[in-house]
Amino acid sequence: MPKETAVYTHGHHESVLRSHRWRTAANSAAYLLPELRPGQDLLDVGCGPGTITADLAALVAPGTVTAVDAAEDVLDKARAAAATAGADNVRFAVADVHALDFPDDSFDIVHAHQVLQHVGDPVRALSELRRVCRPGGVVAARDADYGSFAWFPGVPALDGWQELYRRVARANGGEPDAGRRLLSWARRAGFTDITSTAGTWCFATPDERAWWSGLWADRTTASGYAGLAVGGGHTTPERLDEIAGAWREWGGAEDGWFMVPHGEILCRV
Repeated sequence: MPKETAVYTHGHHESVLRSHRWRTAANSAAYLLPELRPGQDLLDVGCGPGTITADLAALVAPGTVTAVDAAEDVLDKARAAAATAGADNVRFAVADVHALDFPDDSFDIVHAHQVLQHVGDPVRALSELRRVCRPGGVVAARDADYGSFAWFPGVPALDGWQELYRRVARANGGEPDAGRRLLSWARRAGFTDITSTAGTWCFATPDERAWWSGLWADRTTASGYAGLAVGGGHTTPERLDEIAGAWREWGGAEDGWFMVPHGEILCRV
C-alpha cells in the first residue's frame, strides 16, 4: 500500500492548535450533521486535538468513534478533549490515510476535515476512506481553498502571504486549493453518488479579527510552516516578519473582514 509522501505544512505549534481547538462540529462539519444517528460507528480521520471528534462522539453515541491522526503527540491532546467532554465512546490510533489499518466495511460514517489538502495522494486517500465505509454509509470531507480566501481592507503583504503559503504547501506535496478539487478527486476515487457543497468561515468582529490575525501572525514566524518556508528557500525570516506585521495591521482595521471558503463532499457508498 502507498504511504504518505507529503510533509504536513502547519505542524503542531501552539498557534496552529489555537486554530484547531476552535473547531466544532457546528462550525466545521454542519454539512455532515443531518447524516448522523445514534448508534453509528464513525471514523474521524486527521482528528487533530479532537474538538470536532468529541462533538461527533456525542451525536453518534452509543455508537463508537475511532479517531486517527498521523501524529502521536496530537492524539494526547485529543484524548484530553474527549475526557473533558465525557466522550467515553472514542478510541484513538496513529494512522496513514493512504493505508488504513481497518478491514473493509468497518464504519457507517467516515469524516475528514482539512486532511486532503495535506496528503500526497488525495485520490488514493479517498479510495481508502471508501474501502472502510460500509455499503449505505457516507464519506464526508471538507477542505479550505486558499486561492479563494478574500479579505478587506487590502494589505499588500497579505497578497504575498497567500502566494507564499500556496507555494510552500505545494513544495511539501500538498494542494492548498483542495476545496475546489474535492468533487473531481471523489469521482476519480470511484464515488458516483456525491453531493458537493461549499461552506465558509468569516471573521469580522473585533474579537474574531484579533484571534485570526494573531494566530496567523504567530504561525508565520514561529510554526513548522515558518521553518519549511525558510528552510525550503522560499523566503527569508525578514520577509516573514513583514507578513506577520501585515496580519496585525489587518487585524487592527475597524472594518476588517476575512472569508475562508471550503469545498465539501458527501459521498454515499
